Amino acid sequence: MFTKNAKAPERCRHPHRSYKKKKPLPHTPWKYLMNCPLVRKCFGLQLRSIEEPAGGAGGGVPAATCYDAECARTEAWLDENQEFVHDYFLRKATRQVVDAWLVSHATPPSAELASPSRAGSGATTPVRKISAHEFERGGLLKPLVTTVDGTPTFLGDQPHAAPSRPQRRSRHELRQLDEKELIFELVKDICNELEVRVLCHKILQNVSILLDADRGSLFLVQGEKAASPHPQNGRCLVSKLFDVCSKSTPEQMEHLEEIRIPWGSGIVGYVAESGEPVNIPDAYKDERFNHDIDQQTGYKTRSLLCMPIKDINGEVIGVAQVINKQNDGPFTANDEKVFASYLQFCGIGLRNAQLYERSQLEVKRNQVLLDLARMVFEEQSTIEHMVLRILTHTQSLIRCQRVQVLLVHEASKGSFSRVFDLEAGDETEPGTPRTSPYESRFPINIGITGYVATTGETVNIADAYLDARFDPSVDEGTGFKHNTILCMAIKNSEGRIIGVIQLVNKFDELLFTKNDENFVEAFAIFCGMGIHNTHMYEKAITAMAKQSVTLDVLSYHASATLDDAQRLRTLRIASSAHFSLHELDFDDIHMSDDDTLTACLRMFLDLDFVERFHIDYSVLCRWLLSVKKNYRNVTYHNWRHAFNVAQMMFAILTETQWWKIFGELECLALIIGCLCHDLDHRGTNNSFQIKASSPLAQLYSTSTMEHHHFDQCLMILNSPGNQILSHLSSDDYEKVVKVLEDAILSTDLAVYFSKRTSFIELVEQERCVTAEWGECEERRGLLRAMLMTACDLAAITKPWPVERRVAALVAGEFFRQGDLERQNLNLTPIDLMNRDKEDELPAMQVKFIDTICLPIYEAFAVLSPSLQPMLDRVKSNRAHWIELSNNDKNDYMDKEPERDKSSLSSHVEDTDTYEGDSSGAVSLSSETNFKYENLENPVVGLLANNALALTNQGKFNNVNDVN
Repeated sequence: MFTKNAKAPERCRHPHRSYKKKKPLPHTPWKYLMNCPLVRKCFGLQLRSIEEPAGGAGGGVPAATCYDAECARTEAWLDENQEFVHDYFLRKATRQVVDAWLVSHATPPSAELASPSRAGSGATTPVRKISAHEFERGGLLKPLVTTVDGTPTFLGDQPHAAPSRPQRRSRHELRQLDEKELIFELVKDICNELEVRVLCHKILQNVSILLDADRGSLFLVQGEKAASPHPQNGRCLVSKLFDVCSKSTPEQMEHLEEIRIPWGSGIVGYVAESGEPVNIPDAYKDERFNHDIDQQTGYKTRSLLCMPIKDINGEVIGVAQVINKQNDGPFTANDEKVFASYLQFCGIGLRNAQLYERSQLEVKRNQVLLDLARMVFEEQSTIEHMVLRILTHTQSLIRCQRVQVLLVHEASKGSFSRVFDLEAGDETEPGTPRTSPYESRFPINIGITGYVATTGETVNIADAYLDARFDPSVDEGTGFKHNTILCMAIKNSEGRIIGVIQLVNKFDELLFTKNDENFVEAFAIFCGMGIHNTHMYEKAITAMAKQSVTLDVLSYHASATLDDAQRLRTLRIASSAHFSLHELDFDDIHMSDDDTLTACLRMFLDLDFVERFHIDYSVLCRWLLSVKKNYRNVTYHNWRHAFNVAQMMFAILTETQWWKIFGELECLALIIGCLCHDLDHRGTNNSFQIKASSPLAQLYSTSTMEHHHFDQCLMILNSPGNQILSHLSSDDYEKVVKVLEDAILSTDLAVYFSKRTSFIELVEQERCVTAEWGECEERRGLLRAMLMTACDLAAITKPWPVERRVAALVAGEFFRQGDLERQNLNLTPIDLMNRDKEDELPAMQVKFIDTICLPIYEAFAVLSPSLQPMLDRVKSNRAHWIELSNNDKNDYMDKEPERDKSSLSSHVEDTDTYEGDSSGAVSLSSETNFKYENLENPVVGLLANNALALTNQGKFNNVNDVN
């Protein structure tokens, strides 16, 4: 092989170099080897041209260098004699050669960006120290605190800065004014006051000035107008401004205890109920007067004038009362007139202040509920943690002795699967804070909780022992007595009852009010969604764990064994020339499975992927075996099909030198994509998956099988022992995976059609692939997608005997799917998959070539003259199909006399058989089946896994029918 007169090949087959004849080989091979630059390549040294920098999208691609044509033969010999190369390298390589090899194969360090640490889950959110009692209608609340950024909040302890108000005239100055001026001045004093507490204090001081009274009191109406069976919940009069004198301040009044007067009781109650004023010259002579108050305060009441405060609708909203005229005389009729006139303005101002207060209360209420909602939804890891937060915040909000959350049993609404409880004082227990609530500490009052769980009604009981549903035995021997109970259903987003929340014994012996019900009801909605979401989260975690175990098991069984990988590793790897891997008319009919695997290894070696990306050779061997193992034994879309697609991609990249355009990373992704593009194919297409409503169709709405192939590819790449990309940087890995995904999805004909027009227009404009293509991601992406389709359909470009052989295999798989559609789905298959229309296949094949194949191969022939033979063979095969379509015998399928098709039922009656099985591909005659019985598909698909079916009229069916 080292003779001078050896015939040189037409071109070099090494993808990194172009060879031209320079001078004959020396007669002595050893002398030649010592000076041959290819030997340096075998040492691992990448030779780069000084004039041409490394280019390509992948970066780091060696430039072309010219060598003698005999170098190709020498390189092939060296590839097949690695022991000699290794020995020669150890004896002859210099330090400079080793250093140059290290520099050329150095991997740039990955620029890993540290991900920001995840924010806390909020599990330690403090309990809001605010009670629902503060939201009682008509209550005299403190104003909202305003934060630095102007946001109103109730959570802070900042001192409230009262807004600046104009200074009111002194009492002496006011006494100098006449009656009209005085009323006008006092009306101005209250018209801009919106804080109820301050407004009421001003009203009392102003009426004292107007009527020359010693002191006054003001009561506000509280409660609903309708009668209530419980006095505490009915209408009443409430005051914290009692006996206000000229020197008292609102701050001083704030410290006084609240006074409640039942509706219609006493003088104030009478005025509120009747709406009429009462003027009493001598209080002790009126039987309605309560003498106990004077005894408690030490102040003697003489005269008294009490008058209702009404709003614009005439409804009583409060009662004002002045006591003891300064001159010890009674209040006159003129005093009543002035008092009534001023109170008209006061009624309007007081109603406005109450409306403003209610709006502020709603703001605070919304803040509380939003805060509670955030608390519920920010931590949904476990049901125990979720319920603990619900109990803690509910107890803090409603201020009661006990809170229970009972989760309804799924099988029986009247029973509970778990009962969580919290008692006042639990949060103050010493030791580590609890992360889960107590369970089943207290007896369950099944009468009330069961009623709520069954009916969904809210139960508010003022006295538990007076309610027939309450079981007194739950208190026996516990030292605890149920007094008031508020019980409410917890529902999920679908309105289904999933639990019950029960509050027992409100503090200060108060009853649970309507306000409490509103709060608990709103909070229960959030709790229901939170508990439901937590249940779903726990189920999802369990499902993910099961899935992880399943994937781990599948990954183990999907991976090739170490023994098989070791055996492949020890096999001799022949050269590319030996396998004819650079030939566009490649045929693997005589190759064994081991030959296909070693040929794949040769492609990886010749493209320098192993050295450039530091791929462990043993890992590569195991990965190839795992990929082969994950192809099912279907008639056509099997390992041989994938191998042929990869060979065609290798041949095109090296024949056209387009590997320089893509770069090493994208070339690596393309070869991997070709080998994996039909992983786990079931012998049925996308349309069948959709028609059969298979799990794959439910998982992927478009490009169903292609997405599945890609996912299987990633699963193998990430399986232990198969991680051939483990030495890539994070950026390079992401790029390879992105190109890999695009490449596999591009084998869907729907994607091909969406991109073909743009590609053909680009080809017509450019006419060739230039260096600018390597700098444009859009152009490279189009070229990659079209290359995947061209390689997937490449059987149509092979010599007629290969094309004819593959047509039989494809037709067999298609007819198999048609049988499944007819038997299992009760559908009539499209013509391409209809066994009854087998004789029409040649004509449909001609239309398939015209519509699908010719446009893409014509475009590639324009881009590179070296691909013209592919187009020529497509046209030649088209002529053969036309000849067959005109032949009445149509013996291209090696048909035998027609058999009873009922014999197929044994292959298709099981719904699981649509996964694909070569035993079911019965469209071939017995002779043909025998011929291909042990033959996996030798070439790339005639119609791929996506074919465009034709009707008898020549109109195309929906692409999805054949995808």
